[in-house]
Amino acid sequence: MTEAREYSGGSRILVVDDDKEIVRVLRAYLEKEGYIVFTAYDGETAMHILAREHPQLAVLDIMMPGKDGIEVTRLIRASSQLRQTYVLMLTAKVDDVDKVIGLEFGADDYITKPFNPRELVARVRASFRRMELKEAKTEKVYFYRDLIVDIGRRKVTLSGKVVELTPTEFNLLSILIERPSFTCTREELLQRGLGYQYETMERTLDSHIYHLRKKIEPDPNKPIYIETVYGVGYRLGEP
Repeated sequence: MTEAREYSGGSRILVVDDDKEIVRVLRAYLEKEGYIVFTAYDGETAMHILAREHPQLAVLDIMMPGKDGIEVTRLIRASSQLRQTYVLMLTAKVDDVDKVIGLEFGADDYITKPFNPRELVARVRASFRRMELKEAKTEKVYFYRDLIVDIGRRKVTLSGKVVELTPTEFNLLSILIERPSFTCTREELLQRGLGYQYETMERTLDSHIYHLRKKIEPDPNKPIYIETVYGVGYRLGEP
């Protein structure tokens, strides 16, 4: 089942969880902030809403009947119409393996149940701020070795071939390519790249960098683009 209302504009969010009380609470909090909210209780319905409404952001429970959050995320990233959707994953599990799996399949962020709805709203708000900032830089195109990063079109090419990145991977690469050879601290990358003030989320940053390297490095174990500056952060090496 799903619920939706008719709206004429605004930022659009899909909330998916088989726990109807969680959906009700999140919808109330998000609508209070002025967001347009669509809801679903299973992955199959979520895919129909995504295809029809094209929300900019999806909040997905990792454990759902039928298509779970991992499968929905995989389908989002495989779709040319949906792949830029920002995915915030909900998980009741605390094992880091489950979080890493979510990021592996293209989630941009995650939050572990039980959670404070205000924290989720803060992450959503930060995500939309980041999207607005990127849209404001429509004229910028960066060149670095064989990489081309077109900010306005949110397009990355490597040696002439398009590289499909998640929104968070794109954000991190954009930050690094703005200042080649300059070391970005972990704190800066977390705050600007993920859009939230993390305290214990540095492993999330490392996981995103790992998957970004897998997509652009000839050998991810010996990176020539994204270098690690131990104890500080990351940078693009010398051109």
